[in-house]
Amino acid sequence: MAVKEELKKLGLHFIVVELGEVDVMENLTLEQRDELKVGLLNSGLELMDDKRAVLIEKIKNAIIEMVHHSDETLKVNFSDYLSEKLKHDYTYLANLFSEIQGVTIEHFIINHKIERIKELIIYDELNITEIAWKMNYSSVAHLSNQFKKVTGLSPSHFKQLKDKRRNQIEDI
Repeated sequence: MAVKEELKKLGLHFIVVELGEVDVMENLTLEQRDELKVGLLNSGLELMDDKRAVLIEKIKNAIIEMVHHSDETLKVNFSDYLSEKLKHDYTYLANLFSEIQGVTIEHFIINHKIERIKELIIYDELNITEIAWKMNYSSVAHLSNQFKKVTGLSPSHFKQLKDKRRNQIEDI
């Protein structure tokens, strides 16, 4: 809504306004672009001109959507999923992501999966075996090893903590 408001203030007509993407009918002047940039910043948003930065955001959003917001069991190979969704070769995506973010896509995915596992443990609706299956781990041992490597705790020890520490998605 904030993006649509800023576009309307500038008298611009938009075709599409989606998460991370805007398609306007007019060609923006440098002055309009600067005004839009300032207006978006005032709303806590950012105008991204760099196509590589936009692609990085799309990679992050696709991973977050798949790990945190999908109720489907994660049975998809992430490399195939990202390649298909973003219409780019996975090697290109992985190299770009590592170069810009300083971390591999795999590491980014693992960190998000661990945060999702923490959430599922806190909700206490599924046992560790069910969580391992839901998050597409080959075994409970694999999940436990990865969880401990990232958090320093076993899933069962995490479950016993009174103050369950989770990170905000934006901070991962």
